[in-house]
Amino acid sequence: MTRDPLTTVLAGLASVRSWQEDCYRDLHAHPELSHQESRTAGVVADRLRQDGCAVHEGVGGTGVVGVLANGDGPTVLLRADMDALPVREATGLPYASSAVALDADGAEVPVMHACGHDVHVACLLGAVSLLATARDAWHGTVVAVFQPAEEVADGARGMVDDGLVDLVDGAGRPEVALCQHVLPLPAGQVATRVGPTLSAADSMRIVVHGRGAHGSMPQASVDPVVLAAMIVVRLQTVISRETQPGEPAVLTVGSVQAGTKSNVIPDHAVIALNVRTYHEQTRTAILDAIRRIVVAECDASGSPRPPEFELFDRFPLTDNDPGVTGRVAAAFRRRFGADAVELPLQTASEDFTDLPGAFGIPYTYWGIGGIDRDLYEQARAAGRVAQDVPVNHSAAFAPVLQPTLDTGTTALVTAALEWLA
Repeated sequence: MTRDPLTTVLAGLASVRSWQEDCYRDLHAHPELSHQESRTAGVVADRLRQDGCAVHEGVGGTGVVGVLANGDGPTVLLRADMDALPVREATGLPYASSAVALDADGAEVPVMHACGHDVHVACLLGAVSLLATARDAWHGTVVAVFQPAEEVADGARGMVDDGLVDLVDGAGRPEVALCQHVLPLPAGQVATRVGPTLSAADSMRIVVHGRGAHGSMPQASVDPVVLAAMIVVRLQTVISRETQPGEPAVLTVGSVQAGTKSNVIPDHAVIALNVRTYHEQTRTAILDAIRRIVVAECDASGSPRPPEFELFDRFPLTDNDPGVTGRVAAAFRRRFGADAVELPLQTASEDFTDLPGAFGIPYTYWGIGGIDRDLYEQARAAGRVAQDVPVNHSAAFAPVLQPTLDTGTTALVTAALEWLA
């Protein structure tokens, strides 16, 4: 009896595992910050060439695109992000990172793969290798995109601006884009969701102006510290009083900076905040409300200059296509059984959707678990998942090697073959 294409392709999983685990350890031990992923890009390009891909390097800076052509058929885009974070690792792993690097401001910082992008790279390399060694089981083209700078929200856009669409269209415009992320879920699970899945995100830096004075003569000042404090308090009403109950949204003031000395009233204060939303109307309303409140408080305080607003680190909404997601979810249920679950709404954000957006194609984005099942179950039973399970961006975030890599590799192959088989 002829084996089905998925079984045929996954028959090579043990062989891939023999190098993939070492590759993952190497990537984890050598993390690189956004826009600095040169070593990682080299590892990726070398592996893709070994598997017979046409390799394009330096796309959008350090991005790599591998094209695996296998006759007539659909083209599928698979994406993995490569960058790490300025976090000092505290996992205790034998392959833990001790790397340091200069950040965008020139400061020396520790570097760690605290978000699991090393998992993403290793899994996509494994999936491409499996497909390359079982060409009789599928037809079409795989476009493997290894993206830089996801953490600063401009890596996908940088690849697009550097000609990614024309580059890929030469191999046939993709019909679908597929992507995954390791999450603090039990290892072995795959989790899908239809519709809004990851939030849109907007960071804003606000400068409010006062009039400096001696701390003993406040009557001569317009105190920007008090002004900033009033703004922070008033901003707490935006979600509670200006968004519809039940509409998910987050507004967090993460930083307030003003002054240098206890007896000096400064002449300005800087407020940095972050907004997460799931609908464009809500996003616009909240950003407009922030500006209205800041301007009004500055007027009320007699600020001598208008406030300044800067939007940065803007992530698009991840809104999974129902048809694509349903097709992938059904394939996952057939392959993973009870470990194929529904993904809860996530307040994290991603720039992946800039890629399918540039091509005008549908997409889906799913999660894979990376937490030891015993640890997760103990935490769940004690009602302490939030306290005891390390999450992405934590210094203690360390996805277990297996079955995480097997799951992520299998998920990518399973999803891709829905179009390629």
